[in-house]
Amino acid sequence: MTLRLTDDETEALRGCADRLGKSMQEVARIAIAEYVSNRQARLSIAIRAVATEDAELLERLRR
Repeated sequence: MTLRLTDDETEALRGCADRLGKSMQEVARIAIAEYVSNRQARLSIAIRAVATEDAELLERLRR
């Protein structure tokens, strides 16, 4: 896989990697893992909210 970044994104990633004492690749992999994990958590919260707030409507649609 090739990840193409702008010059500004590359510099931001490099700065973050330097501050953390990690490689740019490692920082990018961590960021992607956190993004995916957080996205799944936000989706689960949204689904639970809809199920709770629209329980009556969902029950009527089920019938």
